[in-house]
Amino acid sequence: MSSELATALSAALLVAVLACAVIRPFGLPEAAVAVPAAGIVLATGAIPLDHARDEAELLGPVVGFLAAVLVLAKLCDDEGLFHACGAWLARTSKGRPKRLLTATFFLASVITAVLSLDATVVLLTPVVFATVARLGARPKPHVYACAHLSNTASLLLPVSNLTNLLAFAASGLSFTRFALLMGPAWVVAIAAEYVVFRLFFAADLEGETLDPADGEPVELPVFALVTVACTLAGFVLASLLGLEPAWAAFAGALVLAVRALLRGHTTPLAVVRAAQIPFLAFVLALGIVVRAVVDNGLSDTLGDVVPDSTTLPALLGIAALAALLANLINNLPAVLVLLPPAAASGPGPVLAVLLGVNIGPNLTYAGSLATLLWRRIVHQHDHEVGLGEFTRLGVISVPATLIPAVVALWASLAVFGV
Repeated sequence: MSSELATALSAALLVAVLACAVIRPFGLPEAAVAVPAAGIVLATGAIPLDHARDEAELLGPVVGFLAAVLVLAKLCDDEGLFHACGAWLARTSKGRPKRLLTATFFLASVITAVLSLDATVVLLTPVVFATVARLGARPKPHVYACAHLSNTASLLLPVSNLTNLLAFAASGLSFTRFALLMGPAWVVAIAAEYVVFRLFFAADLEGETLDPADGEPVELPVFALVTVACTLAGFVLASLLGLEPAWAAFAGALVLAVRALLRGHTTPLAVVRAAQIPFLAFVLALGIVVRAVVDNGLSDTLGDVVPDSTTLPALLGIAALAALLANLINNLPAVLVLLPPAAASGPGPVLAVLLGVNIGPNLTYAGSLATLLWRRIVHQHDHEVGLGEFTRLGVISVPATLIPAVVALWASLAVFGV
């Protein structure tokens, strides 16, 4: 196959895969087009077999981690963790929408950082819907917060987002070093997002809601919380030992799974379903298709465009490019194509890419898979999400969040070094 034909075929297949992921025709899973597309680029020679093998080896630990953390989050939900979160939101709000928004920001930020953005989208969003309905509050600010913070608040730890795991592997940083460098950017980004929400939804946050004081107390799932805390400690230990974080996530999921199976609270089939195997296949297949696009000309183009320094203007440029690309082709393909040229200049540019692909998707529905999933969940609750309003909020929040976050990253690199 000629290079021109391989380039055209790879690009067309990537567009088809992303379009299917966004539209999901006939309710088909994302893998329905992605897996055949990966087979086509392999069969036609658009990507050499050894390159596809390299990509699968790179993504293998990432996919393993994703499966484990999805199971961990689902079992935490079965233990009652998210039900307890809803009760805490109701009590903390004291019937005031502004306090409810503050509590939602705190809870969504912590859950996203610790249990990954999928837990915030899939498990916390329904809890927030139930809580605002119970309090009589207007749902929009709090539900939108789940979408935005599933992206913005996923900056802190290597395990907070699939994109983080990819960047973590390319950065060469330890688990704690990654968190140290990204911590200031995480705090600044969430604070900026909060200010934007208070201003944008000012009318929805006025007045009082129902008094939640008559709610029944909810027992805190101590075992689940201890397991999550031990899993986090396991991530740090695994990094020190040079092991993949997937092993720590697997251990945490295994502990909760054994407990739930012994108590009859779940079944082996339910545990397997929680891993979302079709979605894992989609991630692997998408990686191979993206690698085909990169191999057939995109890497050379990006190599000329991506800045190769850690000055503040360079980091701002890298983050802006990453945000733009995330909204054009989704953040997962964006991080896959940007990491190789960024990694050549060290950890700083890699982390700048991460800021762009994690914050940038708040601009459009298609920016991240998490946002697409959030939209489906919102529709299941008979709540309308206006494209115009979502975009207007994103036009304000993305630059207001991304710019100070990049400045905070630049300061971290200057103070702590790499």
